[in-house]
Amino acid sequence: MIPIAKARDIIGGTSALAKMLGLQPPTVSGWISGKRPVPAEHCPAIERATAGAVKCEELCPDVDWGYLRSKKTEARAA
Repeated sequence: MIPIAKARDIIGGTSALAKMLGLQPPTVSGWISGKRPVPAEHCPAIERATAGAVKCEELCPDVDWGYLRSKKTEARAA
């Protein structure tokens, strides 16, 4: 199962996922069908909403999430 479809199932459907993200269901449907990629800015919210069952790295593998996570940790420590 593709990660965004897994997230959809965990959250309770395409409409529920879209509502959670403040988007229209056709936008999320486009991600699920593979017509459009999941934008990186939505990945952290999806990861949180799925309690980590769907990771940012799975949703948008071309982003260096390890680097971004380390920067977030550094910012908290400062």
